[in-house]
Amino acid sequence: MSIHKQTNTVENRLKSLGHDLPPPRRPVANYVGCKQSGDLLFVSGQIGDVRGAVGSDVTKDDGRLCARQAALYMLGTVKGAISDLDRIASVDKVLGFVRSAPDFTEQPYVIDGASDFLIELFGEAGRHSRTATGVLQIPSGASVQLEMTFRLAPD
Repeated sequence: MSIHKQTNTVENRLKSLGHDLPPPRRPVANYVGCKQSGDLLFVSGQIGDVRGAVGSDVTKDDGRLCARQAALYMLGTVKGAISDLDRIASVDKVLGFVRSAPDFTEQPYVIDGASDFLIELFGEAGRHSRTATGVLQIPSGASVQLEMTFRLAPD
C-alpha cells in the first residue's frame, strides 16, 4: 500500500467551517504582503470589513467577527505567497489592533475572534503568542487589524 500526502487539508477544513478562501489582497502602499525569512513567514497587516470604534460604533461581538474575518483575509494573502496552506507548520505570533472607544478595555476578547478561529482551523499548531491592544485609528476606519508570523514546514 502506498502512502500519499493528503493535500489541501487546511482548505478543506476551511470549507467544512463554512468559509471560502478569499483571494490575496494587494498591498495599499509601499510594502509586500508577506516576507519569508528561513522557515518564518511574516505577514503584513490585514483588516476586516467592519468599520468603526469597538465599544461605541461597533459591538465587541461584531469586533470579534471582524478579527475572524481579518484572519481569513490573512490566509488568502498567505495562500497567494506560498500556494499551499498545508505548508503552515504553526501560527507563532498574532499582533492584534482594535480600534477602540476611549473607555473600551476588552481588546483580548475581540482578538480571540482570530485566535479561536486559528486554533479551530490548525488545532494545537494554531496556538500562538499574542498581543491585543487598543488604538485610536486603523487604516480605512476598520475595527480590527492583524499581523501574523507563521512557521513553515520544511520542503
